[in-house]
Amino acid sequence: MSTSTVRGRVGLVGLGLMGRGMARNLLRSGVDLVVWNRTRHRAEALSDDGAALATTPRELGAVVDVLLLCVSTGDDVEQVLFGEDGAADGLRAGALVVDCSTISPRRARSLSDRLARADIAFIDAPVSGGSEGAEQGTLAIMAGGRDADVERARPLFDAIGRKTTHVGPVGAGQTAKLVNQILVVGNMLAISEGLLLAEASGLDLERTIEAVADGAAGSWMLSNRGTQAVRRDWRPGFTVDLQQKDLRLVLETADELGVPLPGTASIFQLYRTLQARGLGGEGNHALVKALEALADRRVGGPVVDGAPDDR
Repeated sequence: MSTSTVRGRVGLVGLGLMGRGMARNLLRSGVDLVVWNRTRHRAEALSDDGAALATTPRELGAVVDVLLLCVSTGDDVEQVLFGEDGAADGLRAGALVVDCSTISPRRARSLSDRLARADIAFIDAPVSGGSEGAEQGTLAIMAGGRDADVERARPLFDAIGRKTTHVGPVGAGQTAKLVNQILVVGNMLAISEGLLLAEASGLDLERTIEAVADGAAGSWMLSNRGTQAVRRDWRPGFTVDLQQKDLRLVLETADELGVPLPGTASIFQLYRTLQARGLGGEGNHALVKALEALADRRVGGPVVDGAPDDR
């Protein structure tokens, strides 16, 4: 992690799969951190690590210089900032809001414009790397905003991530994240098809992954999520439901731009079949189950202890 100095007090809203790990890495880096979460016990769990607790987003906003958000949807971001007891009512002029959630580029620009009226800066900085990356501080961060604002936030990015790329103005970070999500699900579909073929051919699936992982077909998704699928371990680094939320953003943005995405649209429908079976809380690598249903064939071994029921 970076030894860069973080200036001022930092607030973090959203302590789900990603936010909890981010918070712990900020605390390990010596950040003076205040947290708020809709489910209070998640915030309380961080108090032993040194985090201060706020009772509302507005209370949090009033005592911080930089506010990080890591929540599920654009509606959640808007509610935290501008809802009843919203953080924007507490933030002082000159504060910086860094949104690590995944929302639409259009909405990011709208939120930035709204905050700018109160002299509050905004960066959209969605992240990738799953819950593992959040825990290990190795996230990839795609930042959109003014140069000075991104540099102001860089010590925080260094604490939670391995690499930060400033891709352009506000909204550009979210657009890059949508590109990331197209590649993630396309990769997972290819992995699922490859594993299905290997299974039908009688290959040892873990050895098959080992055989191809260091070649041109290798990827983070293959080594991590492909291995989970083979082991029937459906614990999420990123859930099917959240993946679907992001794919809706992808398809809506593509529609606005007039860009055809037939492959991504098909994968969206495959994930929908999993949601119809009540599997929305499983990891996004459960995409393989949609192909298993088509093939009437199961990939991999017994369910890992502690993983969701295998259906």
